[in-house]
Amino acid sequence: MDNILNITNGDCAVDVMKEASIPGVFLPWRDVLHDGPVPAGLSLTELSEVRANFIIDRGWGAAEDIKRDFIDRDNTLKLFEEYEKVILWFEHDLYDQLQLLQILDWFHDNRPKKTTLSIICVDQYLGTLTPKQMLVLFRYEEPVTERHFELSSRAWSVFRSDSPEKFSALLKTDTTALPFLEGAIIRLLEEYPSCVNGLSRTAHQALKIISQGEKHPGKIFSHYQESEECMFLGDSSFWVILHAFLELSPALLKLPEDKALTLPTSPDQELTITSAGKEVLSGKRNWLEMIKIDHWIGGVHLTPDNIWYWDSDSGSVRRKV
Repeated sequence: MDNILNITNGDCAVDVMKEASIPGVFLPWRDVLHDGPVPAGLSLTELSEVRANFIIDRGWGAAEDIKRDFIDRDNTLKLFEEYEKVILWFEHDLYDQLQLLQILDWFHDNRPKKTTLSIICVDQYLGTLTPKQMLVLFRYEEPVTERHFELSSRAWSVFRSDSPEKFSALLKTDTTALPFLEGAIIRLLEEYPSCVNGLSRTAHQALKIISQGEKHPGKIFSHYQESEECMFLGDSSFWVILHAFLELSPALLKLPEDKALTLPTSPDQELTITSAGKEVLSGKRNWLEMIKIDHWIGGVHLTPDNIWYWDSDSGSVRRKV
């Protein structure tokens, strides 16, 4: 069977699939759903416009190209019935699990009539595999069932709600239909401000690595990746955090005079932690009391009047009163 639509997490995976001569058409999803607004009540097309505008505002590409990518992606998905089969190829990390929820939820509302829908979801990073290793993954292919549809639809809905409580409550339900979802839920909740110092897990880890003496941004990012059980964050999102630390007054990080933080980096970019950064890292100061927070996690818009904390000791979220 060659008339197949292969949907996967990005271009790196597609490159390996093509090298492995996997048959069919390839659709990379290309969206960092853990970063920026994913509000409820929007169709696929409407949400894609929100996501495109967020990525444009981040400066991660030319506006026309980004908008066209989302339109082309959605149009390809909507034509899925032209294919005999659709295979969803995804990984275990947060980045992939949110993409998988979105796609399965869409198929929940747009049920295939004749097209076969299957899933391959593994604890391996697809873009780092050899072509031979990629071909081996066919042994994990399984049909998408009603259990997949029901769980993904419920999880996608609460991820997009304006409160994290229902998303957190998923941890008390049966999520075994998507075996990597539980870990992804926990990891996303850890991106809420800590009740200790107001930092997300990622931001805390970045500051900690720099406090331990690592200065070069590229190496800081590498060390951060090593700290993750399941790597999910790209360098562009990580750089947003570093810039926030640098641009605050008082700054939590500093660069040598007349130097700027860029991506890609240069050898003369050296980050060091300031006294304010050390105070935040130790919990003597709270990051949220130093900034005017304006940040989205799924459907939750964190603002000074709507702050939710992650309590790692109790494994729960709570709202600031």
